[in-house]
Amino acid sequence: MAAYPQPGRVAGDIGVHDPTVVKRPEGGYLVAHTGTNVALKTSTDRITFRNAGAVFPGGAPWTTTYTNGSRNLWAPDLSYRNGRYLLYYSASTFGSNRSAIFLATSTTGASGSWTHEGLVVESRTSDNFNAIDPNLTIDDQGRWWLSFGSFWSGIKLIPIDPATGRRSGTAMHSLASYGPGIEAPVIVKRGAWYYLYVSFDRCCQGAASTYRTMVGRSAAPTGPFLDRAGRNMLSGGGTEILASHGSVHGPGHPAVLADHDGDLLFYHYYADNGVSLLGINRIGYDAAGWPYLF
Repeated sequence: MAAYPQPGRVAGDIGVHDPTVVKRPEGGYLVAHTGTNVALKTSTDRITFRNAGAVFPGGAPWTTTYTNGSRNLWAPDLSYRNGRYLLYYSASTFGSNRSAIFLATSTTGASGSWTHEGLVVESRTSDNFNAIDPNLTIDDQGRWWLSFGSFWSGIKLIPIDPATGRRSGTAMHSLASYGPGIEAPVIVKRGAWYYLYVSFDRCCQGAASTYRTMVGRSAAPTGPFLDRAGRNMLSGGGTEILASHGSVHGPGHPAVLADHDGDLLFYHYYADNGVSLLGINRIGYDAAGWPYLF
C-alpha cells in the first residue's frame, strides 16, 4: 500500500463526521458537519477549531419525516456566494434511501441565523438513488450543479437554479458507481479538468471503517469521469489517494478548500478508539495533473 501522509496538525474541538468548510469573507473558517440540527465549528487559523453551536438550534421539524424523528442531520455542504452562505444538508436514516436534501442560507453563518429555503431533491424507496451527501459546483459557464448520492446506483448530478439555489428542471446525470459502496461526491475545477472526489466502501464502523478516498476527472461536470488508468467511474473506476494507514482508519467524506496557500482536503477519519476526527492534508498535482496528498 502507498505511504499516505499523516493528517496535518489540528487542535481544539476536532470531533467531526462529514466535514465541509468555507473561508469567511472577514477572515477565518467556518466548518459544518453531521450532528444535531447540523453542527458548526469556527477557526481563525485552520489549526484550532471551536464548537459554534448548531445551524438550527430550535430544531428543523421539516426534516423529521425523513429521519424518523431524529435531530441528527447529515453531510452538509457549505459555500459562500454573492454575500451569503449556502448550506445543503441531508435528512435520512441509516441504510434507507427515503432521504432528502434541503437548503439553508445565512449572511453571517452564525448559529440560529439560518433561513430554511426548502427542499432541493428527495428520494423514495422506489428510487434507485439516495438523496444525501450534497455538493454544489459552479462550472466555467456559470451553471450551478448539485452532485449527491450514497450506495444504490451511485453518484448523481442535477442542475440548480442560481436564483433560488433549488433544483432546476428534472434532468439527472449519473456520474459514478461502485458496487461495494460509493458516496460523498465533491466536484472541483482545476485547470482543464473537473475532479470528482468520492468515498468508496464503508463508513461509520469506528476503527473498522473501510472508507477510502478516490478521484477521477472529466472535461465536463456531467462526465464521463475517468481514473488515472482510463477506467470510467460509472464502471467502478477511481484512483485511490487516501486510505487507512496506521492509526488513521476509514478516511473519507472529502471536502476541498481552495486557500491562499493552495488546495486542502478536509475529511474525517476514525482513531484507534473509534472516535471520528478532523483530518486536513494539502493537495498537490503531479505532472499529469493528478492530485495527491502531502
